[in-house]
Amino acid sequence: MSELAIRSRRAAFNRAIADGDAAAIGPLLARDCVMVTGTDSAVIAGRMAQVKVWRREFGHSGRMVYVRTSESVAISSAEPIAMEHGRWYGTQGGSQIPGASGTYAAKWREVAGEWVIEAEIFVTFS
Repeated sequence: MSELAIRSRRAAFNRAIADGDAAAIGPLLARDCVMVTGTDSAVIAGRMAQVKVWRREFGHSGRMVYVRTSESVAISSAEPIAMEHGRWYGTQGGSQIPGASGTYAAKWREVAGEWVIEAEIFVTFS
């Protein structure tokens, strides 16, 4: 059930990006989450900082729309945590042709019955 819950939360994150809905991203992130971006390895720390970055990104016309596709989710038997690995791509301004792509890893934690992202790291390959 935990793997399905995480995959569902990932789908919700993808929908929020596609819809340009920064408010929907906040509940998917842990308060002290960390993201390391794919190209320049910028570190964005904290839920509010990430929501602010997404809000700014969504305000640009012709913005990149990112999709993360989970390839595996491993649930810890020792703690309420999980590791997700997958591939991502971004398309520019509604194009169907990826403008950038790569792989990612995400650490999830179950908090009060909900899975939230604690850390994500992205690598750009093309």
